[in-house]
Amino acid sequence: MTAPMVAVQDLAKTYRTGKVEVPALRGATFTAAPGELVAVRGRSGSGKTTLLNLIGGLDAPDGGTVHVDGRDVAALPEDELLALRRDVIGFVFQSHGLVPVLSAAENVEVPLRLTRTAPSERDERVRVLLGLVGLADHAEQRPYELSGGQRQRVAIARALANRPRLVLADEPTGQLDSETAAAIMPLLRAVVASEGVTVIVATHDQALLAQADRVLHLEDGKISEPASR
Repeated sequence: MTAPMVAVQDLAKTYRTGKVEVPALRGATFTAAPGELVAVRGRSGSGKTTLLNLIGGLDAPDGGTVHVDGRDVAALPEDELLALRRDVIGFVFQSHGLVPVLSAAENVEVPLRLTRTAPSERDERVRVLLGLVGLADHAEQRPYELSGGQRQRVAIARALANRPRLVLADEPTGQLDSETAAAIMPLLRAVVASEGVTVIVATHDQALLAQADRVLHLEDGKISEPASR
């Protein structure tokens, strides 16, 4: 049996503001297989972003475990955690997070520069990725010259730069109109097919949910897998 790419077990996280405690996760458990596209749905404030942040090592759980590629994320030393986020995990955020003064190609190139990839290899990887997301003719344009959907495509290409084995996408269509948003899930599916990565996407977009391999429901801090969507 193939080991899961992601294994979440009894994950718990509570946020505290003064004397007020807000539990975000209360024993969430699930796995995601290599090359699987998993959608996590739930109302706003249900803990979807918290879940992705814990999987990606951007936050630490209060209880439970997260294993990514066989590694206990919360137990990793800081240098190994940084390496995991750099080499194994790609992030796609709702707000794109592109550097405004850089072109589309330069934004995609940033992770490759951080790993000191050779210039010729960087150029080829950027070319391939922009082609994959349908932006080969927009390489020199800056974010302000691109539509919202195009900026999100650049963000997806950037997330793939270092050939991650896991991509975490947090509400990737949240700021897009319905027509533009409808093109994002087929793009993520193409990414799974061409790059062989596992994708976990947090969303309440029905168009995205309908095209996922599996849909998980996050409610009251726990995860369930409905029999139907």
